[in-house]
Order: sequence, then C-alpha cells, then structure tokens
Amino acid sequence: MSLCADCFAVTTCSSVTLKSVTWRRVLPIALVFAVVQTMFMLLGWLFGDLFVGYIHKVAGILGFLLLLFVGGSMILEAIKGGDEVRDLNGLRNIFIGAVATSIDALAVGVSMSMASPTASEMAADHAALFVVTFLSVVAGMFGGYRVGHRYGRPAEIIGGIVLIAIGARLLFGC
Repeated sequence: MSLCADCFAVTTCSSVTLKSVTWRRVLPIALVFAVVQTMFMLLGWLFGDLFVGYIHKVAGILGFLLLLFVGGSMILEAIKGGDEVRDLNGLRNIFIGAVATSIDALAVGVSMSMASPTASEMAADHAALFVVTFLSVVAGMFGGYRVGHRYGRPAEIIGGIVLIAIGARLLFGC
C-alpha cells in the first residue's frame, strides 16, 4: 500500500482539473498506472544487481522533474484560466504520472531481488501491487474530481503544489 500512496496522491491532485470522470475514462488510466508500477517492480527484481548503484542516484531527480512538470502545468493552467486541461488527458501525461510514481517500485524490486524470494512469492507480491495500485488510482480519480468540481481553481493550484511537494520529497528524501 505504501508504494501506491504516490499514485493515489498524483491521481487525486491531477483529477481536480477534469471536467468529468466516468468509468470508461478511469479504468484505462488505472490500468496504465498499475501496469507501469508492476513492471517497474518486476524490472527491479529481474535486474537488481545491475541497478543497485544507479537507482538511488537518479530516482529522486527523475521523480522530482516529472512531478514538477505535471504540477507546474496544473498551476499554470489554473492561473491562466484556460479550458484546456493537460493533466491525465492524453497518454503522455498519464505515462509521465505513472513513471514518476513508480520509481520507488523499481527500488523495491531491487531490494526484493537481494532477498532471493521464490517465483511464487514474487508473483503474489506483483499481483498485490497491481490490484492495490489499480484501486488507489480509481479512488484517487473519483475523489479528486469531486474536490475539483466543488472547489475549482483553488483545488487545481493546491493539487499542483502537492505534486511539486511530492517531487521535492523524492529529491530531498524528506
């Protein structure tokens, strides 16, 4: 569940800008986040020995830059007052959000590889991660939409600030 907290936070904050939220819109986004999160953990597990030295060096910087882009875009759109909403609209923004929130899953996969779990243990861990990520994104999107629908632009600005703060936490390890 702790790996999915960032997914929940990012989709909640990003969803405050959406004009509508339907199951048809939410399910593919939740699927992308769940697949990316699960694949990053799998890659970390498969290539753990190769990644150990590099993950900690770039993870915080990469996560910060990605969330700065998404959060900054939200804030700028809210200030401009434009109708064009960038966050969680379009595969590129969805993928950026999914990657930004999945870097820690890569690190967890690396650490799990060092514990030498069995294939069945890893399969269970990956299945659990997939399901919890999927559900956290669904909950985040519906919750964020409700907050944004009720509070409008201030919610967009606060959402952008929260995303940048999450990125800063990744960068500075706070």
